[in-house]
Amino acid sequence: MTAIAHSAPTTGTIRNRILWTLQIVLGLFFIIASGLPKLLGEATAVHVFQQIGWGEWFRYLTGAVEVAGGLGLMIPRLTRAAAAGLTITMICAAATQIFLMHAPATAIFPLVLAVIFGWIVTERR
Repeated sequence: MTAIAHSAPTTGTIRNRILWTLQIVLGLFFIIASGLPKLLGEATAVHVFQQIGWGEWFRYLTGAVEVAGGLGLMIPRLTRAAAAGLTITMICAAATQIFLMHAPATAIFPLVLAVIFGWIVTERR
């Protein structure tokens, strides 16, 4: 009989699992719940972007950036670039909420996401 040694997961392994879980969950969120509604013309997305006043092209651009970022979070070679891009996108979203929509309370969620994406960028270096 041979004994199989089971080693406890290291801090690096746990951190890697947490990062991949976050990346997959956030990637799916940005594809399904955030980007696609903008690209497909969901009524709420259309209304919000009409309030911003930059035209339909901006809604399509934002949706495409979010879908691409969501996909990039789940592709190992693209993770850092996608997280960096989404960090910038979330900072711009927060600024839009504060300065154009005059709703600073709604800027909290994109700012929290920006911090998470920034953490992913630093951890995936």
